[in-house]
Amino acid sequence: MFGCLVAGRLLQTNLQQVDETHALFELPNASTINHVCVFLIGTMPFPQGYGATVHFHWPGKGFQLLGMLSNDKPSAIFRLRGSYTSSTTYDAFGNGQTTEASLPTDITAILGLSVEPLDQIAAQIATLPASVSKLNQDPSRDTTVLAEKIVKNLFNYLAGFTGGGGPMSPDVPVPMGLIVKWYEGFMTKIKNSGIAFLERDE
Repeated sequence: MFGCLVAGRLLQTNLQQVDETHALFELPNASTINHVCVFLIGTMPFPQGYGATVHFHWPGKGFQLLGMLSNDKPSAIFRLRGSYTSSTTYDAFGNGQTTEASLPTDITAILGLSVEPLDQIAAQIATLPASVSKLNQDPSRDTTVLAEKIVKNLFNYLAGFTGGGGPMSPDVPVPMGLIVKWYEGFMTKIKNSGIAFLERDE
């Protein structure tokens, strides 16, 4: 039902079933992990009204909530480096403390999945520290989504120059000057207000 992909490694499908509602992936050499993607592989959807919380376990630190999956959100990318690896610890109030301890390369961490009702999952997600929640739940942090929004912004900009309001097509020539003008305006917006304007293109 689940797959796991650590950036720079082969896809993991070696899910270990703990019981009917809990499963885990072992993540060897965990100190070298920067990002991990968890997803539904498409063989079986969640039961209606259910999803799964995703947890990360570093030996000696217990499980930390990363985020969630559902039928409407079948995949998620989480950043672990500097957030959940041994360089950072979180207390009961979600306050992070960075340590200078050297990172061993032989630690095996665990990525845990717990199938639960969606209302219970929402309550748990609401308890995430603000910095972690923003990092792992804001879709603009997903580079694929962000790239798509940038390309859509360029497409919408160029579509305004098609003459007569006709639709864009592969045969419409685009002067390089227009792309340069778009780029300059785009960077000005990024510097002045961040990426919020990309949401308005939806």
